Amino acid sequence: MNLNEFVSEFNEKMTHHFDVTQTVYNAFQLCSGDMNPLHTDESFAKQKGFRERVMYGNILNGFVSYFIGECLPTKSVIIHSQDIVFKNPVYLNDNVLLEAVIDGVYESVNAIEFKFKFFNQNNKVIAKGHIQIGLL
Repeated sequence: MNLNEFVSEFNEKMTHHFDVTQTVYNAFQLCSGDMNPLHTDESFAKQKGFRERVMYGNILNGFVSYFIGECLPTKSVIIHSQDIVFKNPVYLNDNVLLEAVIDGVYESVNAIEFKFKFFNQNNKVIAKGHIQIGLL
């Protein structure tokens, strides 16, 4: 698939829902080994002003990876770079929506850049960023 075919098959905006389940939380914790009390201790998180344990922000990066690897019109892609800014906390059992739009097409390097936002079930922005992919 070339860049023009990709852009024509990509809708103006793509979205995908993700659930932050106990299984997702456990898998990320096991993979990362991050036992920071903000993520593991309910009373610590509440003392710091949060309503409950805060989920790992990098779970959202995993969702971005899924989106790129599984939701785009081709599997022949590689991530060149990505950045993410966390705006609001994510909690266990949140349902989050990833919304992505094409922000640039770079024919000289066969790459596409997306800007994306994550929203929680209350339509509050929880994170936003950019990701650049190359077509293989």
